[in-house]
Amino acid sequence: MSSGFALPSIETVAPAVHFPPPPPPLDAQALPHTGMLHLHDAAGHASSHLTDAAGQLTDIAGHAAHQAADAALQVLGSLSGVLLAGRAALLGTRLLAAGAVRAAEEQRCLEQRQRIAATAAEQWEAAAFAAVRVNARRHALLARVARAQALGGPPGPPPHPDVPPPLTPAGARLAGLRGELARAEQALHRAEQAQAAWEQRRLAAQCRLDEDHDDDWQLALRESRAHALRRFSAERTADAEAGRLPRPAPGPSDVREARRTGARILGELDPYADPEAAGLAAQAVRDAVRRAAEDPRRARIHLTEARKFVRDANRQARETREAQERAAAQYDFLVYETPEGAEDLAPAPDAVALLRRTLDEGVPLGPAERELVERRVTERVHALESLYVQQRCADAVAELTRRFGGRAGLGRGAGQEVRLDWTPPDWDPGHWLRATLLDGRLSVATMYRGGPGERTPEQRALDDERCAEARARLTELERITEALGLDVEFTVEHTQGALPGVLGEDALVLDELMGEAEELADTYRDVIPQPVRQRHADGDNRRPG
Repeated sequence: MSSGFALPSIETVAPAVHFPPPPPPLDAQALPHTGMLHLHDAAGHASSHLTDAAGQLTDIAGHAAHQAADAALQVLGSLSGVLLAGRAALLGTRLLAAGAVRAAEEQRCLEQRQRIAATAAEQWEAAAFAAVRVNARRHALLARVARAQALGGPPGPPPHPDVPPPLTPAGARLAGLRGELARAEQALHRAEQAQAAWEQRRLAAQCRLDEDHDDDWQLALRESRAHALRRFSAERTADAEAGRLPRPAPGPSDVREARRTGARILGELDPYADPEAAGLAAQAVRDAVRRAAEDPRRARIHLTEARKFVRDANRQARETREAQERAAAQYDFLVYETPEGAEDLAPAPDAVALLRRTLDEGVPLGPAERELVERRVTERVHALESLYVQQRCADAVAELTRRFGGRAGLGRGAGQEVRLDWTPPDWDPGHWLRATLLDGRLSVATMYRGGPGERTPEQRALDDERCAEARARLTELERITEALGLDVEFTVEHTQGALPGVLGEDALVLDELMGEAEELADTYRDVIPQPVRQRHADGDNRRPG
């Protein structure tokens, strides 16, 4: 065996993964070749802290209380946070709402000191999805209020929504984010109630009978509207817009009953129902009232039409609301800018312009436009997943060094190729293992120092020995990547021994990683127990061997 390959996939998004800094520009004149970044230095220390945490979670997976405490201590990393937001943007609003309900249930479990079966990664996913959901609802509400203000007309301008700023999960602790979620949900709930009441008053102007002085009609309509508002409010928090269709009512026996039945039907209108559809329903009720005395059968037909108009208007209102909130989540994800010092994500101005239009003007996306937006969101999610896998693989190689010794380095070849070299302690100076990440494929090869050419029998024998040892190393790498939340299963390729190469060839020095790694190590120093060190006679602090 000289090499193996795998297609890494993400099983769980670990909470504490940050953006890697971009490589410096490749300039042979300005940037001399000085080798690879040594992962076993500062970056390796930070990575070992993170993998220690993953190992602890694996060893004590049955202890839910410890998992809850670990999740509460973790800080959401910048890369983990935006990757979760991207996955949320690909989901429907009802699935997002399910994540919000799950996060609320976990919070109640914490408050009641009950056991929690969820892992830290699952808790963070639920909280991040809930934050995306709140931000999308907030953005969609503000856009609707802005459109209503631009249109004008009765019953006056809509109330100014008192909503908190958008939630930013990255950099927050889980307990703090849950508190912010609870406060934001309450404030958003009050703002949505106020807007829904205003929308109901606007609809009421279209739902009047010809006789505005009819007190019985007005009382029935107010009661029905109040019931609809309470239902709307409950659905936004309890069953995540499951949507209840209006129940059929018995046919009217006289004019008075026709009015009360019509009032109940119109009161079922969703507060965000389209005014034109509301007008059709109101006209059907008026026709029913006029026909009730002389032709009860015809009145029942008109009331049935009114129920159909209300049902269709409510379905359209729910679909429009969900589309607006989904557009808001996708817009927020596509305009996200990476932290300072990290490599920028590819912009998507075409999709952003479409989403901005649908939020500003309330114009739904057409099929081709939805496909374009979905494609841009998916492309960005895939780019983030590639960065995430790269970072986790670097952590895995650094963990190999921490566990077994030797030296590890990270570098970049041509294009998007990422190289991770590890020299086991007894392989130096002639051999090492090289892991290469390119286009979603992870390849690991046994390398020897030098160029292609005829190898002596002794050299070939040592090549074969290193290749045999590499099988065990691949098994260890699979175990480590699994603990880090990646699914990596290598397929071994049988070729002619080791491959020639130069350790660190075509690599760039990524000095920026050193500072970020030290910062990460400082962040986790108070969270993850430090290894016991012993003082030696030369004054150095070292781990016990």
